[in-house]
Amino acid sequence: MTTPEAEQTPSERPAEPVEPAAPRGGAEPAEGMASAKREADAEGQAAAGNEASAEGTGPGRPEERLERAVGAAEQALIEYEIAVETFRVEVENFSRLHHQKLGPMYARLDELDAQIAEAKAARTGDPEDVRKAQEARARVMPMPGVEELFHGWMDSEGLFPEAAAMLTDQPVRPPERVRPSDEARRLYRELVRKAHPDLARDDKERERRDEFISRVNSAYGRGDEVLLRELSEEWAAGPVPEERRPSRAEELYARLEWLAQRKELLALVARELEEGAIGSMLRLAPDDPDRLLDEIADQLLAEVSQREAELAGLLGQDG
Repeated sequence: MTTPEAEQTPSERPAEPVEPAAPRGGAEPAEGMASAKREADAEGQAAAGNEASAEGTGPGRPEERLERAVGAAEQALIEYEIAVETFRVEVENFSRLHHQKLGPMYARLDELDAQIAEAKAARTGDPEDVRKAQEARARVMPMPGVEELFHGWMDSEGLFPEAAAMLTDQPVRPPERVRPSDEARRLYRELVRKAHPDLARDDKERERRDEFISRVNSAYGRGDEVLLRELSEEWAAGPVPEERRPSRAEELYARLEWLAQRKELLALVARELEEGAIGSMLRLAPDDPDRLLDEIADQLLAEVSQREAELAGLLGQDG
């Protein structure tokens, strides 16, 4: 004897809940994202099949099958978001460790490069060597200008007058007096007479008039005759008719479209993470990123020793 579930077609059976994938020890983050993407693609295809079957015949309302399709797509998107966010956190942590451990070595290399370039320029006096030395030094300690440092608050002469006034709680400049034109006054009085909230017959209409009169008062306070004329035309046109509420099926179709767009955005984020400098480094040693940092540190130490020897040679020649 067959069960009711066995008699259902695959598109009519309720979608099985997807259990969150357990973290795999030592798995490459990019591989986890790729796996989640494959699962999301499979769920999306199943959702598309259910969506297509919603127009066919069979028991159950089409909205029910659309709801199952949306549920499957939502679960797939959640799994993909988890994979992307997990990799993002790993990239962020690796970036922090990279900066803490290797940052001083990079800074030391930059300083040695600047000193070597300066020693060469001092020995040769060649304008090209001098230019290279200046560029190398700028990379070590770029100093912003005073204007850039204080974001327009002061220059080489001191604080700007506006900034000084603000710091001493004085008005920056006296407020401008607005004198509305005769036409602006006429439009204002006419709009207030027509749209005053006290003329409303129900709460909804009063709310609409309150919001409109607030805009009228704001325009009149600025003496904006053009805007007052536009508001007059808007009031004459009457309230905007309420839009028709979408059906449940239309809402579900819109939800499926949003889920697809969201997945595309996540795919772009994942690609940027994977192709970035830190993400690319992390993918080289997903099982042991600390070992990779140690290897890079050894290489940098070797370069530091080489630069120091080169600098000592140049200084020795000068001596």
